[in-house]
Amino acid sequence: MNFAVAQSRALCGIHAPLVTVEAHITNGLSRFNIVGLPEAAIKESRDRVRSAILTSNFEFPYQRLTINLAPADLPKEGARFDLAIALAILAATHQIPALAVEYEFIGELALSGELRGVSGILSAAIAAQQAKKILIIPEQNTEEAALVKDLCFYPAKHLLDVCLHLKKLKSLAPYTRINTAATPTVYPDLNEVKGQNSAKRALVIAAAGGHNILMSGPPGTGKTMLATRFPGLLPQLTQQQALEVAAVKSLRGLELLNADFYQRPFRAPHHTSSSVALVGGGSMPKPGEISLAHHGVLFMDELPEFDRKVLEVLREPLESGFINISRAQQQMTYPAEFQLIAAMNPCPCGYLGSRKKACRCSVQQLQRYRAKLSGPFLDRMDLHIEVLDLPETILLKTLTPEENSETLRTQVVQAQARQHERQGCLNKALTGKILETHCNLTTTLQAWLQQAFKQFQLSARAYHRTLKVARTIADLAQHDDLDMIHLTEALNLHAVNLNPP
Repeated sequence: MNFAVAQSRALCGIHAPLVTVEAHITNGLSRFNIVGLPEAAIKESRDRVRSAILTSNFEFPYQRLTINLAPADLPKEGARFDLAIALAILAATHQIPALAVEYEFIGELALSGELRGVSGILSAAIAAQQAKKILIIPEQNTEEAALVKDLCFYPAKHLLDVCLHLKKLKSLAPYTRINTAATPTVYPDLNEVKGQNSAKRALVIAAAGGHNILMSGPPGTGKTMLATRFPGLLPQLTQQQALEVAAVKSLRGLELLNADFYQRPFRAPHHTSSSVALVGGGSMPKPGEISLAHHGVLFMDELPEFDRKVLEVLREPLESGFINISRAQQQMTYPAEFQLIAAMNPCPCGYLGSRKKACRCSVQQLQRYRAKLSGPFLDRMDLHIEVLDLPETILLKTLTPEENSETLRTQVVQAQARQHERQGCLNKALTGKILETHCNLTTTLQAWLQQAFKQFQLSARAYHRTLKVARTIADLAQHDDLDMIHLTEALNLHAVNLNPP
């Protein structure tokens, strides 16, 4: 019977569903059809596969050849199925043995039969390891697949090498892992920023509770320096988190290095970025900057210079931790659990409140500038802080080793450990009755907080975010119950006046 089956994997977001490649050969006019919802790159694989088979000294069947990629309702893209298609044809023509079900094949074929690397191999490697399958991939994808522990896979250079392995004439060498100690990630130290103690305190609170933060201040006050040192306050990624981060990078074809495997992502898109660049998209949706910042930091400098429509698309993922992208052909869901660190000038000229230079902006200019940021967007920023000019005496002062990133990270790790032990998540994820239960405010504190919110005219969302921040401040102080001092600091960090005078 001229029929054979090979196993491969498609890409659907960060997932890699199984695809069965079926080859059927019948008598009739020479014709090569690929069915099963393939896109253009897969249809073009007919020529690549034919040339690869012939240049590898195999015979190509000049009959009616049908390749089915099942399931048929799953969109398939890219050249990742070339190897599986070629092997299914060779098995259907009895030039190699029937393919064992424990094997899965992924790789692009050159016209010479050489194997070329493909993007998104990490997602396929994770799925193959979970299914306890053996993966055969291009040698170029070796380092990426090696990130998945306990995965059995064979790197190959050429179609002929794979065929010799399947015919048991010359076995491929399985990848052998070398156990090496993980290199600790080195981040810029927060101690390099002179002064700005209140801003540093806010960064520690944000890191401990997973909160978003907006910094406002004149140019040159250290906002960017503070933001780039924020990842150094966060705990090291776990193995599962690091795999999720690497899987998103793999989808975008970014280089994956073992030395950076446990490093927190830090993405800083330019203010001219479009909404598609930020959240992802395209006819075949790809992840954007917020997904590349998954389990890390998204830094948006010059926040009001971003298009308002671009900022508004961040509102949903900031709450949910993922982004749904719907297109005519398919719908993708990508993870987007990131911390937003934003920076802005207080006015168009940048010098409102500066001790060194007078502001030249009119009230109308200031109103238009502040109106670029909507109320609902600002409500999603847990901490609002002012980063002011420093006196020359502080700028000329010699740096001291006190309160470096390592010391502060220890406080953050301890605070997060308390949160996970108490509620199983960071404080940013607390909602509704669970939040009120873990805050457990007294009647006096409730009345005081309600009066404060009436005075500042803050929303219900801001009320709950203030409670979350207060809970984090108490965790940093290793207190089980909230006190007035915790609520006061949290309210001061959220209720910075962002309205023009």
